[in-house]
Amino acid sequence: MPDPEWIAEYPRQVTTEENAAQAEAEASVAPVKRMGATYAFGRYIVAPLGRIVYRPRVEGKANVPKTGPVIFASNHLSFIDSVAIPVAAPRPVHFLAKSSYFEGKGIPGWLTREFFLAIGAVPVQRGAGQAALEALDQQRQLLLEGNAVALYPEGTRSLDGRLYKGRTGVAFLALETGAPVVPVGLIGTDRVMPVGAKFPSSRERVTVRFGKRLDLSHHGPASSGRARRTATDEIMGAIHALSGQELANAYNEAPASSPIERIKRVLPHERR
Repeated sequence: MPDPEWIAEYPRQVTTEENAAQAEAEASVAPVKRMGATYAFGRYIVAPLGRIVYRPRVEGKANVPKTGPVIFASNHLSFIDSVAIPVAAPRPVHFLAKSSYFEGKGIPGWLTREFFLAIGAVPVQRGAGQAALEALDQQRQLLLEGNAVALYPEGTRSLDGRLYKGRTGVAFLALETGAPVVPVGLIGTDRVMPVGAKFPSSRERVTVRFGKRLDLSHHGPASSGRARRTATDEIMGAIHALSGQELANAYNEAPASSPIERIKRVLPHERR
């Protein structure tokens, strides 16, 4: 599935040297590959058909800027979230997806690749360290080119329906690029396509709510951990107001695999 969430876990520290060389760096970054005929087919043919079959309720379209960079920050309940947002949004939306989805062989590989291209996915290497930073740069470049991107601040799907605390990667991108954030509340996607289901059900309806855009610049620079944290909390508060989910008041993460990991989670640190 498209995984914009894992990118959000690795914001960089912005150094003085980076700020000084920002213009040169932006000039050296290769433009992200544009979507071609497959994406046009998905947006103008498949998406309208999806709206007819699944009849999503869409609220707050007027809150989405028609042009310029924007970050959709959404709760995450189901695989189909990454389809529901592009179908409901009044403008093209890009996700980052694991490059392996684009590398399959034969007819199955072709179908998988074409599906992800049709929903606006951009291939990127998944991983920690340098791979994660390069993925972050991909999204930053998409925003600098005036595109819309979508991320899940919780970090992964909520399996119990609660809304978990947000990680700071989305706020980092917003503060570094100046892009506004449009919070998104998804309701019912976990019923349309529960975890483990192979196909979505047409008997349930999805609600997609676009909230008022957030200008997070008043929190401070992207280099400030406090600014990233308070901006993230503002984003999650807006998502909660739209989705109405019960708050988990915890991070959505797998159980600690070792005693050292359990100790690290107890100690104060920033979830990125």
